[in-house]
Amino acid sequence: MSKYLQTLLFLLLCVTAANATKLKGNVYDRKTGEPMVGATVSLDKTGKATTTGLDGSFELKDVPKGHFTLKVSYIMYKTDVQELDIEKGDSPKLKIYLEEGGKQLQEVTISTKKNASTETTARRLEQQSVQVLNAVSGKAIEISPDLTVANVIARVSGVSVERNSNGDGQYAILRGMDKRYNYTLVNGVKIPSPDNKYRYVPLDIFPSDLLARLEVYKTLTPNMEGDAVGGVVNMVMKDAPDRFEVNANIATGYSQLFFDRKFMSYDYGSINHRSPSEINGKAYQATQADFPKGTFNYSLKKPAPNVVGSLSLGQRFFDSKLGVLVAGSYQNTYRGSNSIFYDSKVVPTAQYAAITSRNDREYSEQQKRYGLFSKVDYVIDSRNKLSLFNTYVNLQNIQVRDELSTNFSTDYDPVKGNAQLGYSTRSRFTEQQIYSGMLRGDHKVFNDKLKIQWSAVYSSAENEQPDNTTIDVNGVRENFVDRRTLLSNGTPVNHRWERNTDEDKAGYLDLTYTAPVAGVNVDFSAGGLYRDKQRSSFYNNYSLTPVNPNAVYGTDFQNYSDLQFTVTNPGGAVNNPLTYDASEKTTAGYGMFKFKAADLQVVGGARVEHTDQGYNMLFPQGESRPKGNQVYTDVLPSLTLKYYLTDKEQLHASYFRSLNRPGFYEIVPSKVVEEEYQERGNPDLKRAIADNYDLRYELFPDASMQLLAGAFYKNIKDPIEYTFQADAVRGQDTYYTPGNFGTAHNYGAEIDFIKFFNKFGVKANYTYTHSRITTPKDTYVTDPNGDTRKISVNQSRPLYGQSEHIANISFLYKDTKKGWDAQIAGAYTGPRINTVSQFLNNDLWQQGFIQMDASAEKRFKNGLSIFIKGGNLLNTPSKLFIKGTNPTNAALKDDDIESNGHTLIRSDYYKQTYLIGVRYKL
Repeated sequence: MSKYLQTLLFLLLCVTAANATKLKGNVYDRKTGEPMVGATVSLDKTGKATTTGLDGSFELKDVPKGHFTLKVSYIMYKTDVQELDIEKGDSPKLKIYLEEGGKQLQEVTISTKKNASTETTARRLEQQSVQVLNAVSGKAIEISPDLTVANVIARVSGVSVERNSNGDGQYAILRGMDKRYNYTLVNGVKIPSPDNKYRYVPLDIFPSDLLARLEVYKTLTPNMEGDAVGGVVNMVMKDAPDRFEVNANIATGYSQLFFDRKFMSYDYGSINHRSPSEINGKAYQATQADFPKGTFNYSLKKPAPNVVGSLSLGQRFFDSKLGVLVAGSYQNTYRGSNSIFYDSKVVPTAQYAAITSRNDREYSEQQKRYGLFSKVDYVIDSRNKLSLFNTYVNLQNIQVRDELSTNFSTDYDPVKGNAQLGYSTRSRFTEQQIYSGMLRGDHKVFNDKLKIQWSAVYSSAENEQPDNTTIDVNGVRENFVDRRTLLSNGTPVNHRWERNTDEDKAGYLDLTYTAPVAGVNVDFSAGGLYRDKQRSSFYNNYSLTPVNPNAVYGTDFQNYSDLQFTVTNPGGAVNNPLTYDASEKTTAGYGMFKFKAADLQVVGGARVEHTDQGYNMLFPQGESRPKGNQVYTDVLPSLTLKYYLTDKEQLHASYFRSLNRPGFYEIVPSKVVEEEYQERGNPDLKRAIADNYDLRYELFPDASMQLLAGAFYKNIKDPIEYTFQADAVRGQDTYYTPGNFGTAHNYGAEIDFIKFFNKFGVKANYTYTHSRITTPKDTYVTDPNGDTRKISVNQSRPLYGQSEHIANISFLYKDTKKGWDAQIAGAYTGPRINTVSQFLNNDLWQQGFIQMDASAEKRFKNGLSIFIKGGNLLNTPSKLFIKGTNPTNAALKDDDIESNGHTLIRSDYYKQTYLIGVRYKL
């Protein structure tokens, strides 16, 4: 009987399938032709409905035959209604085009602000851009695992990032060109850097949720500033929407690191932000009472959960003439790392470095990140518009580094467990902030033939490290038992104040006139800028010694705050080369033309930049050049060709000349002792000049797919690299200093692929980069008499920071009907030079690594959604090594030091991070 029932059921299913069919189709924007993601498709009388996928496609299954009404709807678009007659066995494939609904406001700027954060806008910009461009949409940023711009940019082809002390990205390296060869824009305007030495901007200071999109320009045109060899990073902030909009989120999370160990903190609220001499006058003699003990009153605890949140409000008023948007972001996170650092030195008897000590470090870091952005724009009429932008970001790092040092001296015996130890704890508060305000006007005159855009900009950047405190204590290991015995000799306590400010005042003017030439409309553009940059740098330092230099931990004191100290330099050390003023005045002008003839678009012209850069050491210490300046003028031509093979594929070719200016600090002939080396400026440092060539094939069959494949070549004259040099006076001393080194070559290829399959998608890119530079290195040789001497030889190597292989891949899932978004993202960065050594074959390399992150979000009908983000899921460490081994290292019995023919110098483990939150959109 059961067999008969099974047979009958099978026949019924066959009949049902024979009388039912699938209804498939795609929904497009009628104006742009782009697929519509998330459009609602419903079929009356059947109760069947779905939403379009990432490629605009939909599918309704088991549709019976008959006459039906199909409705397709999307917010802000007119609903499309179609009458369908579906017969038995049909498999209709529909193409449906939706038209925008409501009154549209005419824009007067070149690019529209509507839907500026969508994937469609990002892909369209890449297709239409004159420059070779990659863009990350605000929507992609929102659902990604990334909280800062530095982590977002790591997903872009040809880009790798340099990590900070807690494992997050901090600086971008574009096409193998170190961070110094790039500059950063906010809404198209250059911003100053808060870095205390260099020009480049730390991208981890910017919370990613303020952005509408992130743009990376890999080629330049004459209307762009010319000091970029690698590329330009442009952060396009959010804009006022066409209707009232609220976007808010709040999240909390934790770092796996602090599930496994405690967080070390101190009373940073007690810090004096001004040194004693600033508070009381230059003649003041400081005492211990001038230094709050909270900076070395340490405590161990479990940190509070991380808190991350943002809010943006936007609306247009007065018949859409006035647009207002205000956005804010706040992040309070607890991060850190567990680190091993090996000190090493090269000796005449061996080619590779010998390890001299091991330093086990624990970093505990609290980060407070604030971001505010506002934009007000007023459309006077269809030809005139004014816009006011204000951006403020602030990053506070409260860090403690606790270190145990094991000295591999003659007293070191790993078998008996004996060693000389050193304990060092550093508390450091760093605050960096950037402000940029811009008033911009866009105008059209002479029947729209002449376009005028002007901008008045004020920007400032500040970096402050008040009362950076380090305390050092000696110790001993006997029979594997560690004890802190005596305070270290010399000055075990150091209080340091550092502060620098950058202030920019700039004006921009761009004119574009359209005129017919030989039957072709040609855009003739001209314009320029003037920028006055003023920088000040302050440094002061106080050293303290214990009243009782023989104090023993556990007997004479229980906490460092119990100790009494004497100030060895009560007047401070403000009279030093690191207290200086600097200025830079930049004047630029350009001429450019643009036209399209048949299938060829041509953009060309030249830019002239005049630079007057100088410094003034306020307290020179015998330097022969306490004042100095560099004045030079550069002509920077460029030509861009875009050939349209079809309406969906094109070839993009470009040539441009660019430069890289020295940083302010780099040309000041000062000396500063860092934690592991001495650093000096170079007043003879020259700017680098680069000739850049690009060719890219670009395919955009539809919004669900994109293929970009290209190659690049850079010839760089006088590239700026840091190397260790021997002191000409004291030959046994070395210092780290910038210099120019002949001509460097950098070339490579990259491919970028995006494809969406209904609910699934993949984004992948790969970049190969090869560079070469030749710099002098020291090495030891033995003559026939058996005497060893040091000589200098030339060695070729890759550029600092350049990885030969970089790759990214992200797998995406999107179900608009059920409200799901998810992705898992992986990034690979190949080995690269981290530090250039003084000695031959002893450069410090960073090991290649893979990092994996993931995120997911579930949306509900009331505008609420829940999201989760996970970072560094593989607990990928950062490891530094030397290519080679020294036989003496084997005697140390430390299994971490050598492996695979490499000598480990440093390893940092950061552990995973987790975040869960809610989002609300209106």
